[in-house]
Amino acid sequence: MKLHPMIAALRKHKAGVVLIALQIALTLAIVCNAIFIIGQRIDRVNRPTGLDEGNLFLATQQWVGAPSADTPDGVARLDAMLKEDLAALRNLPGVASVAPINSVPLLNSSWNGSVSTKPDRKFSDKGDNVRTTYYFSDENVLPVLGLRLVAGRNFTAADVQHQGFRDNPPRPIVILTKDLADKLYPKGDAVGKAVYIDGSGSPSTIIGVVARLQVPGSGTWTNNFAWNSTLVPTRLNANFSRYAVRTKPGQLDAVMRTVAPTLYKVNPLRVLDDDSVKSFGDIRAKAYRADVGMAILMGVICLVLLSVTAAGIVGLTSFWVGQRHRQIGVRRALGARKVDILHYFQLENLLIAGSGALIGIGMAVGLNLALMRYYEMDRLPVLYTLIGVIAVLVLGQCAVFVPARRASNVPPVTATRAV
Repeated sequence: MKLHPMIAALRKHKAGVVLIALQIALTLAIVCNAIFIIGQRIDRVNRPTGLDEGNLFLATQQWVGAPSADTPDGVARLDAMLKEDLAALRNLPGVASVAPINSVPLLNSSWNGSVSTKPDRKFSDKGDNVRTTYYFSDENVLPVLGLRLVAGRNFTAADVQHQGFRDNPPRPIVILTKDLADKLYPKGDAVGKAVYIDGSGSPSTIIGVVARLQVPGSGTWTNNFAWNSTLVPTRLNANFSRYAVRTKPGQLDAVMRTVAPTLYKVNPLRVLDDDSVKSFGDIRAKAYRADVGMAILMGVICLVLLSVTAAGIVGLTSFWVGQRHRQIGVRRALGARKVDILHYFQLENLLIAGSGALIGIGMAVGLNLALMRYYEMDRLPVLYTLIGVIAVLVLGQCAVFVPARRASNVPPVTATRAV
């Protein structure tokens, strides 16, 4: 089939050709970037936290009229109150283990800083100074969170100290995640080595390495250090506290319902609202609610754009079939087969869609550059652009099939009677 007559025919319908080509180009540009955004959101939602997420919940409470954490006596009294809560929770039927903790992954409440292999390094320094998130807990943190120790040892009760929320005592020992340990000591020999926390001159010895522990933040700002976590054997004493609780299998809901009455029985001078006790599943769902919503929105936009583009192709091709009714009949009378007519309109549409796709590639790259500049989006991979091109070409062929098939069924005799 020669292209010259086809191109000559398209020149007679310049307005329709240009509009459809631009529509395809715009659809390609938006759909490529939208699918890329959807892929990024899905990747973020599916990031492993490193926790055994089943049978795990977090309880947050605040004392009323609590002692001040700015004095040694106040810190001691707060620590005693915290240990009373821990003992009461451990004695609940269905509880496997409990640990005090300042935060958990995806809670969006974090204590961030930096660690270095050299002393007196501020966070602004480059090289071996790495951003991290701190988790303050006790010797029960690994079994409660379900963390997997890949090197070294866990904390013991003798390792655990306590401090006021604003204090900054030396940290003799720490446990790091593997990602963080490998950044500081790439040879994989981090256990037993020293790190310096937040520009300190006092070393902290790495006694263990866990496979993975995600930071509490779930936004894009955490992408560069999503698994750079540091575990510190310290109970934080303040006018509020958090407790990570692991239940026995199948006991999660029952234990969660008993937490508030149990803590009020220990000390009624506290606040526990409806959102104070929540499962890790609820924490995960809340953290990624915006990402899931964005992915759904982008998916709807893609479907709408593709549907409108397909409808435009169907409408334009149907209009052309009506205009060329006599020409189709003549070609059929001269021996053209139905499949020849079908292929003619499919090839014609392929030329238009291909031209639109070429323009759309440039528009997709330009849109991605704008998103990178104003919204900190990553660079669009070539693969997404290629998938988008294939998608719009397949869409065009599917959309043109019905009117093209109708054109191929034009009876030669009926058409030639109008000559």
